Amino acid sequence: MEIIQHRLRLPLADPFTIAYRSITDQDSLVVELRDGDLRGFGEVTVNDYYGHTYESMARSLAAAQPYLDAYASEPPEQVWPRMLKTMRGDRFALSAIDIAAHDLWGKRHSQPCWQAWGLTWDDVPVSSYTIGIDTIDRMAEKLQRRSGWPIYKIKLGTPEDLEIVRALRQHTDATFRVDANCGWTVEQTVERAVELRRLGVEFIEQPLAAEATDEEKQDLFRRSVLPLVADESCRIESDVASCVGRFHAINVKLCKCGGLTPAVAMLRQARELGLRTMVGCMVETSIGIAAAAQLLPLLDYADLDGALLLAADPARGLTIERGRVTQPWQPGLGVEYP
Repeated sequence: MEIIQHRLRLPLADPFTIAYRSITDQDSLVVELRDGDLRGFGEVTVNDYYGHTYESMARSLAAAQPYLDAYASEPPEQVWPRMLKTMRGDRFALSAIDIAAHDLWGKRHSQPCWQAWGLTWDDVPVSSYTIGIDTIDRMAEKLQRRSGWPIYKIKLGTPEDLEIVRALRQHTDATFRVDANCGWTVEQTVERAVELRRLGVEFIEQPLAAEATDEEKQDLFRRSVLPLVADESCRIESDVASCVGRFHAINVKLCKCGGLTPAVAMLRQARELGLRTMVGCMVETSIGIAAAAQLLPLLDYADLDGALLLAADPARGLTIERGRVTQPWQPGLGVEYP
């Protein structure tokens, strides 16, 4: 089995800013697994915050090369633990291989991934559309350009956070979700949550830094009038149980946990523990978004707008219309590249 790497630089439609960085384009790595005439695709973004570069991921992919033939006869979830060890714990690079392997496996067996996992496509959640940090007027303009979405996720972590939400509320009666990206303290969150609830906000994503103490997380959990969703505080499988009593829900990112295999396990574990479930995305092509969309039957919330933030999407096949993902019936991920 052959592995091919496609390095992409993806220009954004607008500059995208969150609490700790701003970007105008995104570097992404598309991994292609080729087995005869079959091709499977996966994707992972280069990420300075977590220290993953093209070069570091290329080294991990090279280490995996001698063991790829296992994917020809074994389902990806059986191969995953061996690959994690082989790739020395590089979950970012492994996520791209694991996604590509699921795409390949689904195509080999003529099933979309969600169906191969025994899931049913009933009453799946709609995706939010993200409004990145900008001037208040520009944020309002971005919202109006994507009018008609039932849910908007608003990036916060500025001195004007409440003013931003108040201003955007003047333009829509849609549900709001806010993401502070580790930018608030306990007291700020407790105070702001009262006003945010009045403004129609459904939940707050990752208000505290991932390094916040356990006492701070439990204190906020007891006092917040809005549900709290873990993102940076829930990266891998072992983090799920520690979110009980500290968060109301978890947001799983494929690149952080290592692909579709651990994501399915994390979401099922979360539901067993009474946590609500969400899958988010990076700014990425429809390859990465289509992979995350396979998980919709396991979700309470979805944030799958990453490809819509691009100036142009080099992949095709995924359709999201005002948050509603068209049910993917094509084998594997249901997307094509290039």
